[in-house]
Parts: sequence; structure tokens; C-alpha cells
Amino acid sequence: MNIVLLGPPGVGKGTQGRRLAAEFGWPLISTGEMLRDAAARGTAFGLEAKRMSDSGQLVPDDVMIGLVRDRIAQPDAATGFVLDGFPRTTIQAEALDRILEERGTVLDTVALLNAPGEELVRRLGARRECPMCKRAYNLISAPPQDGVHCDDHRTVDLVRRVDDADDTIRQRLDVYRKQTEPLIGHYRTQSKLREFSGTETADVVYGAIRQVIAMVRAEG
Repeated sequence: MNIVLLGPPGVGKGTQGRRLAAEFGWPLISTGEMLRDAAARGTAFGLEAKRMSDSGQLVPDDVMIGLVRDRIAQPDAATGFVLDGFPRTTIQAEALDRILEERGTVLDTVALLNAPGEELVRRLGARRECPMCKRAYNLISAPPQDGVHCDDHRTVDLVRRVDDADDTIRQRLDVYRKQTEPLIGHYRTQSKLREFSGTETADVVYGAIRQVIAMVRAEG
């Protein structure tokens, strides 16, 4: 089953994607993580992508399309995948449709998570990560055990990501409204869009997504 998680930064797509991957065995294809890994390895593409991401900009369509095309061609994605962070523009959405058509498959459903802007700013401002292992935390919803250090590296202080600075957060939300929200209409016309409230608990949201997956499977 092929699923896209759609919604603004901080709405909880990553949390839901990890749970879907763990339960169903589909790979979670997070373009954000792929870009951060490339930056950590110091590749020219990775460093340029990091510069754009840190300033709240989107990485160019052709770069992201090529990245995702290569990733979903991997063997572990043959029976399904969960996409988080792609598509972000209508050009990317149309390219994804073509890529899947070439592979003889389709996008099964798009899970749209929504939450008010100020709630998203609050959540993103509380995000932290371990500089060693990149494990993600949230001081509000998923804090570390001692509130300061990584659970896996007990002497390492958690840090705030550069792209989670307040000004950058608002820039990212503005970019989402201008460039990504049009995807809602794109997928609604395809009857693939399912909407969920990102203000509910992670368990409630996950339960609702699972119900949709079961329904789509039943419909064949």
C-alpha cells in the first residue's frame, strides 16, 4: 500500500509515519531525514539542501523528484511505502503519479493532518534532537527521560534544530500555505484525500488512520 502523509511542519507526520512503518513493515521515506543525512555526510547536494532548508525554503522540484524516484525503486518499497515530506508542490505530485504509473501501481491514500498555526509554532519550538544519533524529541509531547539529555547518550545535551528557530518556523509555515496547500485540491479531485485533526493525541490520530487503511484495503 502506498501512502502520502500531508500537512504543515510540526503537525505530527513523522510520528504517524514511524508507527505505520513499524506496524505494517512499509519503509518510511522521509525526505527531511534523507536531506539531513546527505548534509551530515558533507555532500555538495546535502550542504546546499541544508542551506535552503535552514532558511525555510523548499529544495528544487527536480532534485526532490529524483531523490524519491530512486528511493521507491529500492526492493523494500516494492509492496508499499509511507512518504513524509513529499510531494510538497503540485509539480512533485504530478511527477509521483507518473513514477507510480511507470511502476504499474498507484497512490492508495493521502492522509492530511491539520492543526492551527500557533499550535504548530508551539510544537516546533519544543523540538529537540541528539547531535550524535539525531534521535528526535519534543519537550511537550515526547520529552527525554531527564528533560535535557538524549536517552541513548546520557551525557549529550539535546539541541534545537536551526530550522526550528521562531522566524524560520513562520517562514516554513508560509511556504507550506503558498506551495503545498494546493496539493489538497489535487488529491481531493482524485478522491484520495482523507483529513485528520492533528490536535488530537497521537494515539487517536493513528487509530483513525488505521481505520482508513482498513477501509481502502477492503475496497480493493
